Amino acid sequence: MLYMIFGTIAADSGPRREAARPAHLDRLRTLLNEGRLVLAGPCPAVDSPDPGAAGYSASLIVAEFPSLTAARAWIAEDPYVQAAVYEDVAVRPFRQVLP
Repeated sequence: MLYMIFGTIAADSGPRREAARPAHLDRLRTLLNEGRLVLAGPCPAVDSPDPGAAGYSASLIVAEFPSLTAARAWIAEDPYVQAAVYEDVAVRPFRQVLP
């Protein structure tokens, strides 16, 4: 089943985010290579594809996991969670309708 993982980025997390980003992306690439990643990316803090100094307000991941428990366990081990980049993380079942 698919799950949506929505992480709200902590206001003061810029340096921690940059340090943890390579490992975070490696984990996402693993999901992609396993055919389990539907989409992943950050939410700009302003209405622009390049937010500049405004940075990002959140991240969204939609991926396949065997259960809600497994999705929560996966994100708990994510470098962004471990480095306190996210101030809050929501994990919810997701049903893709389109495309």
